[in-house]
Parts: sequence; C-alpha cells; structure tokens
Amino acid sequence: MLKAELKRRNISYADLASRLAVIGVSESEPSIRNKIARGKFTAVFFQCMEAIGVSTLRLRDD
Repeated sequence: MLKAELKRRNISYADLASRLAVIGVSESEPSIRNKIARGKFTAVFFQCMEAIGVSTLRLRDD
C-alpha cells in the first residue's frame, strides 16, 4: 500500500525520508527501502502515510 502511494504521488524513498524528518521521524533511505522490501512496518507506516499527504486509507472497495 505504501509503495503504491509513493509511486502514485511520484515520491522517492529519499523524498519520503526527508518528509519523515520534517515530522520528527528519523528513517534513512536504505532503511525505508529495506522495510518496504520486507513488508515489515511498525507504526512508522502511518507516519509515512501522513508525511506523503494521505489522509484516509481505503482497505477495500465497496
């Protein structure tokens, strides 16, 4: 979901790292890349979504 949103918004992992820093979250570009590749995120996932401007998450289409 995060990878799709980044692609949809044309945001790189480096851009995401910078945006996270603005809201006080320290994540490096390689760290973000590894977490996305493993599919392992903690609450940082929600902070990533906030950092790229996602205000709602839709888990299924009705």
